Amino acid sequence: MSNAKLLVVGELNVDLILNDIHAFPQLGKETIADEMHICLGSSSAIMAANSAALGVDTTFCGVVGDDQFGDFILRELQSKSVDCAHVRKLAARQTGCTLVMSYGQDRANVTFPGAMNALTLSEIPFEEPAVYQHLHLSSLFLQKGIQKDIELILKKAKAAGMTTSLDLQWDPAGQWAFDYARCLPYVDVFMPNESELLALTRAGSVGGAIEIIGPYLNTLALKMGKSGSMGIRGDRQVTVPAFEGKQFVDAIGAGDSFNAGFIRKYMAGAGLEECLREGNLMGAVNTTAAGGTGAFSDRQKLHETIQAFLGLELNPI
Repeated sequence: MSNAKLLVVGELNVDLILNDIHAFPQLGKETIADEMHICLGSSSAIMAANSAALGVDTTFCGVVGDDQFGDFILRELQSKSVDCAHVRKLAARQTGCTLVMSYGQDRANVTFPGAMNALTLSEIPFEEPAVYQHLHLSSLFLQKGIQKDIELILKKAKAAGMTTSLDLQWDPAGQWAFDYARCLPYVDVFMPNESELLALTRAGSVGGAIEIIGPYLNTLALKMGKSGSMGIRGDRQVTVPAFEGKQFVDAIGAGDSFNAGFIRKYMAGAGLEECLREGNLMGAVNTTAAGGTGAFSDRQKLHETIQAFLGLELNPI
């Protein structure tokens, strides 16, 4: 669907990434990292930027502070062809920042939320009929301004004629205050990873977690890292293996790139297995460069990366 429009609602922050860290930090001691990158951060922004890199007409809705980090984020999004008409600057707030300590395929994060708490329901464009085909929302627990209204946000999106996807991400507070029984019926694609699904449902296994949320699901796209991804829609369940690239830099944003690939195909009307495969492919491509958007800097580079590391061509929508 060439004129499909994606609206991404979520948090905005910069990532300060430390790679090749010699030892895990300890109080009262100092350790060394051999690499540092400052780049566009946040699950939502990475998904939006990489969706735009894949050719999807993408608009972002969020808030930043009126500061250097906020200016940096806007420049980065706009340079990646993301429409920022619904990104607002707040003079009294600082832009959020995440310190990412990367250790191979895992990482430890410390986030200063800053302005991301200030996004509210009233700032989300819900014209009827919808200007946008699909609404994607990430990192609910970092956004206190919309957390209490998530059910209403999803209902309004559906009422406007949009399809919806949700990637809760991790809850730093460990409370997991998300009423999945009430909200998931309005989510067309639910996109957790295994640890998030287990924490949300408090189940002892993925199978047990799926039994708990199954009655409320439309489509589940479960991210399983090196094991690929699992999709569930109705009575159908399919697992698609991960792609193995020849170069690994870091896994920052790999799940967000999975989201971008999956939703790109979903918006085009592709089947579940094809959506999962595209998600896995973009997650793998993501790991070949630093940060969440480094491997998606332009479409030509994306083609070259896929050819060089995975031996595949990127099919047009």
